Amino acid sequence: MTTTRAALVTGGASGLGAAAAERLRADGVQVTTLDLHGADVDADVTDETALRELADELGPIDILINSAGIVGPNKPLLETGADEWRGVFEVNVLGTVNMLRVFAPAMCERGWGRVVNFASMAGKDGNPDLSIYSATKAAVIGLTKSVGKELATSGVLVNAIAPAVIATPMNETTAPDVLARLASLIPMQRIGRPEEVAELVAFLASERVSFSTGAVYDISGGRATY
Repeated sequence: MTTTRAALVTGGASGLGAAAAERLRADGVQVTTLDLHGADVDADVTDETALRELADELGPIDILINSAGIVGPNKPLLETGADEWRGVFEVNVLGTVNMLRVFAPAMCERGWGRVVNFASMAGKDGNPDLSIYSATKAAVIGLTKSVGKELATSGVLVNAIAPAVIATPMNETTAPDVLARLASLIPMQRIGRPEEVAELVAFLASERVSFSTGAVYDISGGRATY
């Protein structure tokens, strides 16, 4: 008998989170989306207390997709302020940490789980005028490698994906010249589609992946430099 897995997708109201949720549902996964507005559950990934209450309400979660994130300011590093750094780190890094701390322990107790963290090519290459975003995504990569090792024998696999520019609502707020420059770096000469990213997420969230954890999977149209 096939076990029906339960997934929680943050940032699931739109963009890559919504695409991932749709793809997981196509695999028969029972999916709950979480976002500030417009998802199955309205919640803030920076509010650990609310997340713990939600965990009690939802019951067992087998698959955690950490897609919630913000780009932050498009400006040179020397023009950024400490509050801007704190705001983006709070969502992109501590939000991911909160989700792991709240939901991963029960996965470990049951001996099975899949976690997919959304990083970015920016976390590897470092995008000019996006120093805050780049730094947070580098942090997600380091976080994934660390917790992947920590949970390696638990049955819970933790991996990250690093997309290049994808056609999502989040990128609609990115300065056109910045977006054009980032797109020009992609050897395939096009930006990615959300459903292409969702396909990789579905694989990493499944039983088909069994000997990979703490890894970072590029989905970049060939942009990857390391």
